[in-house]
Amino acid sequence: MKISIGADHGGYRLKDILVPFIESLGHEVTDVGCSCDQSVDYPDYALPVCEAVASGQADRGILICGTGIGMSIAANKVRGIRCALVHDMFSAQATRDHNDTNVLAMGERVVGPGVAQEIIRIWLETPFSNGERHVGRISKVNEIEAKYAAKA
Repeated sequence: MKISIGADHGGYRLKDILVPFIESLGHEVTDVGCSCDQSVDYPDYALPVCEAVASGQADRGILICGTGIGMSIAANKVRGIRCALVHDMFSAQATRDHNDTNVLAMGERVVGPGVAQEIIRIWLETPFSNGERHVGRISKVNEIEAKYAAKA
């Protein structure tokens, strides 16, 4: 898979650990930054990751900030993005199986590298179940997105 990854100053250290890990799993990674601890704005890194996923240039996206909250909020403003904030293995599996998420957000100040690696491994390996109830729910979410995008 092609994975686009981005982080702000609160998540770049974890991102820098995760990029080689993701590559070791056989995926191609595009790192959009940042690579410093000077204060930057998380939307500036969430947007290029989500645009790459929404356009099909990347199959999935991963976003990291201090808590993952800001990144997930910004990500979910992009049409076609289903981003989940995940800090445990069960949620990593469920968000793919039930919600067909295409972007994962995590917080460097919340999870350590080992847990983050396991979350990513599970999230990348878990397919969407295509269960009828889940497809229907995602359809409803897409309808909400379309309704409010039209008003913007």
